[in-house]
Amino acid sequence: MLEQNFDVQSIAINAKPARVFEFLAEPSNVPKWAKGFSEVNGETALMETSNGKMKIGMRMDCHPAHGTIDTIMTMPDGSIGKAFSRVIENDEGKSSIFSFVLLAPPAPLEKIEGILAEQKKQLAEELLLLKSILESEA
Repeated sequence: MLEQNFDVQSIAINAKPARVFEFLAEPSNVPKWAKGFSEVNGETALMETSNGKMKIGMRMDCHPAHGTIDTIMTMPDGSIGKAFSRVIENDEGKSSIFSFVLLAPPAPLEKIEGILAEQKKQLAEELLLLKSILESEA
């Protein structure tokens, strides 16, 4: 078993929590900040991988009262990938903290460490892009 088969990252965003959540909960905004996706419509997504493009099922369960967005991705082979995120109020509601839990992808055990390491790096870059987008609109 892997020592760690997940990654948790967060970023402070100088935008109100409602605005951050609204942006993140809209499926069509996913490709604006998440490099691994070129199309998302609320039911399916076109995922960009090192092996090419792949159409997947993608459901985003959004709960505004809790600030949570749970993303469930169904791969062509039927395996399931999951990601969990949360928008948290900061500085008396003037800004936000966005946290993202990245789980290891549904892949053979011997490949997970390499894939997860790559995804961790990509997520860090994506969070900076998300911050830039939301702060420029604030």
